[in-house]
Amino acid sequence: MPADNNRSRNNYSGKRNARTVKNNSAKSFKNNFKPYKKNGGDKHAAKRQAKPSVKVAFLGGLNEIGKNITLFECEGDIVLLDCGMAFPDGDMLGVDLVIPDFTYIEQNIDRVRGLVVTHGHEDHIGGIPFLLAKMNIPIYGTPLTIGLLGNKLKEHSLFNSAKLNVVNAGGRVKLGCFEAEFIHVNHSIPGSCAIAFHTPAGVIVHSGDFKIDCTPFVGEMIDLHAFAKLGHEGVLAFLCESTNANRPGYTATEQSVSRSLDAIFNEAEHNRIIIATFASNVNRVQQIIECAVKYKRKVALSGRSMVNYMSVARDLGCLSIPQNVLIDIDMLDKYRPEEIVLITTGSQGEPMSALSRMAFSDHRKVMVGEGDLIIISANPIPGNEKSVGNVVDELLKRGCKVIYESMYDVHVSGHACQEELKILQKLISPKYFIPVHGEQKHLRKNAELALMLGMDKSNIYIGDIGSQIEINEDYMKELAPVPAGKVFVDGLGVGDVGSIVLRDRKHLAQDGLIIIVASLDVYDGHVISGPDIVSRGFVYVRENEALLDEIRSASLRILEDCADRNIHEWGTIKNRIKDEISKMIGHKTGRSPMILPILQEV
Repeated sequence: MPADNNRSRNNYSGKRNARTVKNNSAKSFKNNFKPYKKNGGDKHAAKRQAKPSVKVAFLGGLNEIGKNITLFECEGDIVLLDCGMAFPDGDMLGVDLVIPDFTYIEQNIDRVRGLVVTHGHEDHIGGIPFLLAKMNIPIYGTPLTIGLLGNKLKEHSLFNSAKLNVVNAGGRVKLGCFEAEFIHVNHSIPGSCAIAFHTPAGVIVHSGDFKIDCTPFVGEMIDLHAFAKLGHEGVLAFLCESTNANRPGYTATEQSVSRSLDAIFNEAEHNRIIIATFASNVNRVQQIIECAVKYKRKVALSGRSMVNYMSVARDLGCLSIPQNVLIDIDMLDKYRPEEIVLITTGSQGEPMSALSRMAFSDHRKVMVGEGDLIIISANPIPGNEKSVGNVVDELLKRGCKVIYESMYDVHVSGHACQEELKILQKLISPKYFIPVHGEQKHLRKNAELALMLGMDKSNIYIGDIGSQIEINEDYMKELAPVPAGKVFVDGLGVGDVGSIVLRDRKHLAQDGLIIIVASLDVYDGHVISGPDIVSRGFVYVRENEALLDEIRSASLRILEDCADRNIHEWGTIKNRIKDEISKMIGHKTGRSPMILPILQEV
């Protein structure tokens, strides 16, 4: 939860707390669409009944990449948009996943009418199984999104009880006083939609993840007409993704990847081709399969998530694979290398992914080496650059030819660049603009684009995780923050690893551990045996026996002194050992290992 003294940066205008933000944005509507009219603009305004407000709480997806979840509230009804996860960063030692904090949702569960999902990427659906484990609410999404989510829920034994509802692009669903309209957009996975919430307070549009692709590889281009229609009728607020807001121009079309892949396949007539991409990038897999068919190659899939995603996509008709093209990975040895295309996970250098295991000779079924052409068809997510670099280096050491990053046009982003963001903003012509989905630099840049288009600064809001705002046709103001934050998933544990545990893990990783074990007389507290010293990650024992002897002698002296002073409270004794041994080790080595005294009475 953000502290009060840090919340001044949340409002782009610099105004704090719950000050009303007045609308001065008449100049921002310079296009051909009808501007959103505010009550009070004519002599009949007083007779009109004032519209209610909409509250928006940001539980994730701001000042971070991933973990997207937003809560909308109007007239007592609550609707959730997306519920994703994020991957841990380097400081989250041992953590598998990061999911949102559901406390505020649990506090208001009786008013939650449903969860609307924009598309099937992990940063938008990855947290749903953990949400449904706490509360069973109806979920709405397009066919592929619901199919992928259903597959995920089966792994968590939640599928049979889940309330999954399919809504096609262009469809609407009633959720209390909300009516959610699904609008088709282009992205790197089929079935992606923006959502327009029609409410008594006005229309709230959330872009989801999108780009404008006039020549998509699969399906139709983004439904710009639907956005223009909303803009013509009047949009109260627009929540717009910001992932590529710092990139000028337009995002390249998916067709450019097809051309590049075709050229690479043509040149690699004597190589086995291995392509790493996101398991969820169904369109990219379709492009690869079509190239494989053209050049008479068989296709195999590697990686559990890749196999699962493609199975669901194929069953729903989102992936077309001709007969006798797809083979099991166990059949690779039955074909010559130049007859094979292997599609695998691991484009982000994940340690346990299929490509990483191939690079480090740890894959049970695939050995890579000279004659292999490996294509990484994805850009590194910020923070993953080093992991990807390590995998590339290992593959090169084994004699593989590796195509990665911008060497060829083997990847295009699924997110809108600046010109596309500006097009959608102008079509929608909102009264208020709220950049979402990105780090602070992305949110700020998206806000700058709105300013360039004539939006008044006071009508732009940049929030943080836990921020809550109230939007009305006459004002926008910040409310008190709501409970929000990060919940760590470690193995089967959810939320049982917090900042203190992570601090201890970091301490252990940096300086190691010293365990001091001693048996004390139950009557007088004097040492019967020990103390024995166990070192882990601190020093190499065989070369530092003198230091460990000093630690043993100092510990014995402390224990005997406590016995002589009639000190028998173990907490006091352990604290003395920790403090004095820590000072001694710090003086002699400049290190600060974790010290763990273990005492027992005999």
